[in-house]
Amino acid sequence: MRKKIILYYMKNVCTINNIPFAQDVFGDAEMKKYLPAHTYAAMRKARTHYTEVSAKDRAIYAQAIKKWALSKGVTHYTHWFIPLNGGTAQKMESLYSLDETGGATLKFGEKQLCAGEGDASSFPSGGLRRTFEARGIMQWDYTCYVFVRDGCLYIPCTFRSFGGEVLDKKSPLIASCKALNFQALRLLAQLGYRYDYVCSVVGAEQEYFLIDGNTFALRKDLVYTGATLFGAPPSKEQQFDRHYFAPIDNNVADFMKEVYERLWKLGIIAKTQHNEVAPRQCELAPCYTNANIAANNDQLVMLTLKSVAEKHNLVCLLHEKPFISVNGSGKHNNWSLLADGKINLLKSGDTAKLNARFMLMTAAIVKAVDDYGELLTASVCSHSNDCRLGGCEAPPQILSVFTGQPLLKAINCVCSGKWRCGKDALPYVGAVTDRNRTSPFAFTGNKFEFRSVGSSASIADVNTVLNAAVAESLRQFADELHGSSDVWKRAGEIIADTFSKHKRIIFNGNNYGAEWVAEAKNRNLKPVPTPDAIASITNAHNINLLERHGILNHKEAAALQQIKFTEYRNAVKTAATVAVETVRKQILPSVNCAIADATDTARKKIDGAIDAKCDEYLARKLNALYATCAKACAYLQRKLDALPTDKDVQNQAGYCHDVLLPAIAVLRKYVDKTETICPQNKWPVPTYGQILFGEK
Repeated sequence: MRKKIILYYMKNVCTINNIPFAQDVFGDAEMKKYLPAHTYAAMRKARTHYTEVSAKDRAIYAQAIKKWALSKGVTHYTHWFIPLNGGTAQKMESLYSLDETGGATLKFGEKQLCAGEGDASSFPSGGLRRTFEARGIMQWDYTCYVFVRDGCLYIPCTFRSFGGEVLDKKSPLIASCKALNFQALRLLAQLGYRYDYVCSVVGAEQEYFLIDGNTFALRKDLVYTGATLFGAPPSKEQQFDRHYFAPIDNNVADFMKEVYERLWKLGIIAKTQHNEVAPRQCELAPCYTNANIAANNDQLVMLTLKSVAEKHNLVCLLHEKPFISVNGSGKHNNWSLLADGKINLLKSGDTAKLNARFMLMTAAIVKAVDDYGELLTASVCSHSNDCRLGGCEAPPQILSVFTGQPLLKAINCVCSGKWRCGKDALPYVGAVTDRNRTSPFAFTGNKFEFRSVGSSASIADVNTVLNAAVAESLRQFADELHGSSDVWKRAGEIIADTFSKHKRIIFNGNNYGAEWVAEAKNRNLKPVPTPDAIASITNAHNINLLERHGILNHKEAAALQQIKFTEYRNAVKTAATVAVETVRKQILPSVNCAIADATDTARKKIDGAIDAKCDEYLARKLNALYATCAKACAYLQRKLDALPTDKDVQNQAGYCHDVLLPAIAVLRKYVDKTETICPQNKWPVPTYGQILFGEK
């Protein structure tokens, strides 16, 4: 019987099952305990204001975390970062070294804290680093807390080449946070709001599938791609709507309990955990925190889900569409703006000025999405996410903003000139809004939910672009306000003008409907295929944004583009290769055996003067499908062999999109049809019914 989870409070420290919250994090409580007041204050300010930490404070901090880590039995430390492959990377170093007598000595100080070194050429670099220019530098990210995991001290870091080029996902995110903070403070100061700092806060919901580990090992496609390349729909899928929020199975509840406790130790609260819509699908939603810390927490959530699942003989699938006939998995990126850590700038009020501030911030976001839609699409696009978008509660690839009717009414009021900023208060437009699960970018009360992010993706990319694009809107607004004799009147004009120009991106209807496709076309909005979205990264418009705000220079953006093209090509190429191997080595031989059995049974019946028409029909049908599958497989192999081998990865990605993916789809169509009539005891891999429902 599972232990009951008990929450209780003692001395303002929340404890769960005798585990103090954030016990493995060198957070505020530990800093107060181990640091002198001046260093504690400096570290707090550095985290919120992005100010530099002095050498003196760095040295004091290093000694403090060493003492804290030793008290927890730590023997190693690692500089932990997010390279451009989207996962996490670390190189463990011992806290101990040899002294001159051959004995062991403890060695950890400012130098070890602040920097580490790795082989940059072994990570994706888009051509920025070559093997003979291998050195990469890890630099301590002092805006995030250090923590202990599996007996090792983790130091969150950025990662750059020896020449200073960006080779990770956190450096651009931190730069975008700084840009957003600077431009928001600049604008708000002109309106009379004197805040210390503004940050984006993120709560990234995580959807995932849990399947049996033994079943997983029997599917080559799941092992190599994380998704099923073949699979006929089972007798029942999700049409009965009984899995969402349903009671949780005991083994999954045990898994969730352990995940919750591990995250609890790391200072991450899983605010909700529940069954999702599809069978075997679950969701975890952490509490909001600033975007930079949220990006770290997002990686820790994924690592924890995978490692705990393995302990329970389960496999956590983070692929966006592991099963073609049921819901896919996303990572809904709930994004908002906070001033001084407590004032939500996306919350309207009951005064004209509060409403004006809210409308100005909302206008900046709507403008940002419209101006940089392609770049936002590029930040979330991948082959696996393409498989998910467009159905089963996943938003379509046409980017639009859902505001809800109350906010849209206010926007129309502004655009019609019936509201003048600073004089007439708008109607309250708080949380009275629908979720609209079909919308890619939905306003849900005091935040926007970007629902196009894939479940396996790092949220660093999308929040980098969101921060930068909104910072650019705020910069332009601040420039227009500068020198105005009546800033509130001018702010009202900016709000009205912005919504009038960018209202085309707002759509409150059904994004799945055919009428929206036609309407979007009239508004000059269209889906952007992944290769085209990736190609847009280096257009002049987007490069100007990235360079102006110090996010990426042209060389770094081009490298990122190369990496994304390469990832897309590799994902599709791998899927095609695995599909061919599975059909040739497993499907066709098994179907051949089924044909032989049906033929043999028919022959025996005929010899015994028994009607054999059904067996003859089955044999003929299977034989025809065998031939069709073999032909489609051979066609896919030819197209795979014809994949361009030049160094133009954009051309290769385009070929994968235009040629390989349709060929894979055709092969799947015939294999899935074959599965529906092939005797189950002859089908060589676990079916959807066996994977999703435990069918024997």
